[in-house]
Amino acid sequence: MPLDPICKKIIPENSEYISDYGGKTYYFCSPECKQKFDVLEKSVIRLKRNLSEKEKISFGKLKKDIIKPGICTLCGACASSCEYITIENGAPKLVGPCKACGVCYYQCPRTITTEEGLIGSFRYAYAAKSAIPEMKGQDGGVVTSLLLYALDEGLIDCAVVTTRSKEEPWKPIPKVAKTREEILESGGSIYSHSMTLEALMSAIKQGMHSIAFVGTSCNIDAVTKMQKSSYGLLHLFMRAKILKLGLFCMDTFTYEGIKAVLESYGIALENVEAMKIRKGKFEITLKDGKEHVLELSDFDEYRSSSCQFCTDLASENADISFGGVGSPEGWTTVLARSAIGHEIFNEAVDNGYIEARNLTDEELEKVLNLAKMKKVQMYALHMRQKV
Repeated sequence: MPLDPICKKIIPENSEYISDYGGKTYYFCSPECKQKFDVLEKSVIRLKRNLSEKEKISFGKLKKDIIKPGICTLCGACASSCEYITIENGAPKLVGPCKACGVCYYQCPRTITTEEGLIGSFRYAYAAKSAIPEMKGQDGGVVTSLLLYALDEGLIDCAVVTTRSKEEPWKPIPKVAKTREEILESGGSIYSHSMTLEALMSAIKQGMHSIAFVGTSCNIDAVTKMQKSSYGLLHLFMRAKILKLGLFCMDTFTYEGIKAVLESYGIALENVEAMKIRKGKFEITLKDGKEHVLELSDFDEYRSSSCQFCTDLASENADISFGGVGSPEGWTTVLARSAIGHEIFNEAVDNGYIEARNLTDEELEKVLNLAKMKKVQMYALHMRQKV
């Protein structure tokens, strides 16, 4: 005897209330139960159609990311939203053809799929580039242009930035920049950790009251925590307002490691004009204009150990976040998060320091996809061990 899938009553097969879905016949005790079922199934069909327009995600990805590592909660969300998934021997199992609609992956409570879950909350997303003709910065040079605007307008007393050592080329040196020249010197990315918190403390001790702080997510998180729970640093952090400018970051490497890899290719750091990680490659531009494209895997052994535990691509605790992912080459992706971050960015645009447009859905999707890679790496790293 069939079971009504809504009220769970056993009913005869000659019931006049029937629905066909996914090649299977369902029987109901009343028109009310049939209507509820039909509405639910229409919602699932609509969801699958919407997801299929975004990205093809099969049950195999759910199995790889969630089921095999032991992260599955056995909540049944995947089985309840797909007629070809069942729970068998304590785990979800595919028992029919997978159409890669993605519904099982998006309904799982252990996957990270929402915009806020992947890159944090933000007010507006932009593609931007510097409107200053002589600007030479990473991607669109937007961070440097924003700092120049804030300094010129008297909105900040200084900026905590990272510059390159003159004695050891490309070694990161944190600096309290107080002039346009010092800010311009900090343009360009350095793919090694910089101890910018030391420079921030120095700026506050020097009596700086309004400070722009530039750093990756780990540095931004440190500032955020110190602001919220100073534990003895109250007299320092009550003295200054800090504008947090976060940089997108997938990985950083030791300075010695970068130097070793480049030297293995016959490239001396003092001859390097710019470095950039793009599309899984480590791109090097020399001062003579020559370019080298290296495999990112060449740097794996020199990857900072802390990066294995970081899931924040987009500096989620910043006032504004900046990165080269999503926007066209020569532009910067900008996520304006806080009210003050949104206002100061648009002021810089209105005053001719920055050119900006809204980020398209397709461009934002690229950011989300990379952020997803960084979020799920934790699944393979952390599993509670029996002791």
